[in-house]
Amino acid sequence: MPPPAPALPMNPEGRGVSEQAPTPMGLELPAKPSELSPLEVPPPAEVVHLELPKPEPGDLRFPINLATALRLADERPLVIAAAQATAWVAEARMQSAKTLWIPTLNLGFDYTRHDGLGPDTLNGYNVPVGQNANGQFTPTTFGKPLSQNINFFYGGGAFFLMQYATDMIFQPLAARQNLNAARWNIQTAKNDALLMTADAYFEVHKWRGSYAGAIDVVVKGRRLLAQIDELSRDLVPAVEVDRARNFLADMEQQAVMSRQNWRKSSADLTQVLRLDPRAVVEPLEPDHLQITLIDPGRSLDALMPIALSNRPEVASQKALVQAALVNIRREKMRPVLPIPMLNGFQTPYEQLQFGVNGIGTGNSMNNWLWRDDFAPGMMFQLDSMGLGNAAMVKWMRGDASGAIVQLFRAQDMVAADVTRSQARLQSAAARVVQAERELRGALVNYAGNIEGLGQTKRFGNVLQQVFRPQEAIFSLKLLKLAYDHYWLTVAEYNQAQFRVYHALGYPARELAYFRRTGPILAINTVRPRYLPSVGTGPPPPSR
Repeated sequence: MPPPAPALPMNPEGRGVSEQAPTPMGLELPAKPSELSPLEVPPPAEVVHLELPKPEPGDLRFPINLATALRLADERPLVIAAAQATAWVAEARMQSAKTLWIPTLNLGFDYTRHDGLGPDTLNGYNVPVGQNANGQFTPTTFGKPLSQNINFFYGGGAFFLMQYATDMIFQPLAARQNLNAARWNIQTAKNDALLMTADAYFEVHKWRGSYAGAIDVVVKGRRLLAQIDELSRDLVPAVEVDRARNFLADMEQQAVMSRQNWRKSSADLTQVLRLDPRAVVEPLEPDHLQITLIDPGRSLDALMPIALSNRPEVASQKALVQAALVNIRREKMRPVLPIPMLNGFQTPYEQLQFGVNGIGTGNSMNNWLWRDDFAPGMMFQLDSMGLGNAAMVKWMRGDASGAIVQLFRAQDMVAADVTRSQARLQSAAARVVQAERELRGALVNYAGNIEGLGQTKRFGNVLQQVFRPQEAIFSLKLLKLAYDHYWLTVAEYNQAQFRVYHALGYPARELAYFRRTGPILAINTVRPRYLPSVGTGPPPPSR
């Protein structure tokens, strides 16, 4: 694993490089990793020349680049910690299954009090046939045991074992497959976290670009209003000024809404990465950045086999199918394999084997000695005369059929994901070109309308404007729509690229560590003290 790029140095004024003016950065990746195309960046500011929005008073700026966000996405999201906790449980169950053959150590004691008729266990005396309890001859009696009062104490320990041999053999194998499934689920969580981070990151780009476009339209609208107001003195009706004011008010509201959406998308990104939720994220890349991970022209027949072999969801379901097949073998072998037993004697459930033994009569217990009782054995068992075993085999076969159905469902889901993500990518790739053409035309159209607004031509004895005010206002409205369409399609193109990458099952670590989109920046990941801190792996138990 290559070491992370060192943090950039601080400037003499004490401000980090991440706090300076953002600049476009080149993206360098090896050519075609696993048949992926290299990242590509369009020429910077080819169409748009907009100044980045300035932060408002009270904004907590949070400069970050895509490479740093993807690195954080491989470690910090809670969805990863939850999957890791599940894997810990699966690992503990496998460790427990591997110890089924080890006897259990019991420590304890047992006390028994016997009152009433019974054989004389101390001296072996009984009332013989033909005598009564006083020793007198009574030919009609058949004899009886003496009435006794016995105290019995046994204290010590045992290495107790009573376990199915089939469980000793097959449960560790099934637990291993369940652990494999849980570990694949960790990879699934990391891939999902990467996709969520990329979606949120490019949403920030989209709304920041939309906000910049709205500010540009507002500035142009104010200039247009002043120009129409000047022309209203002798050339255009005064109502055109009101039309321009209404349009400007609408654009100012849309600018405020775009800033609101920028802050909301920043909150979405900080929620996924568990950063400071008060921050306003400022991506360091230009908002028109286009990233190409997968060639949009690749066919579905080429992509689907890659996805079916790479997706961790499919691998997890395959492991669960293997675990279900192991459980079938376990139940089939249960009547055939014995139950090894290692127990004691003369204690409840025979769970004490060695220790001290005390016995006595009446109120005394004066006969003490050391004692051990080991009773190893083997037992074969047919549950309900074998009918119960047959039912368990049927049960496990049903579980295996259900696991196979879930595997088929996962494979169908993966194939559909590839189709959906490729459809989005191809649509976005086509619309990016169209949106760029639309924006270029809107800029030219607006410039022509503004230029012709102050020009006149004579029609007979009437002096007419080359372009009327409402036409200039409409051209500015079209420019606002073109801005919105452009930022939307660029963001959707980048999101579609990451959706295809996710659908193909490529690991998130590829982009987070090995094929980074830029340098890893040193950023402040400290959260407010009223929020829990972020660690590595699941949080420690509190009790």
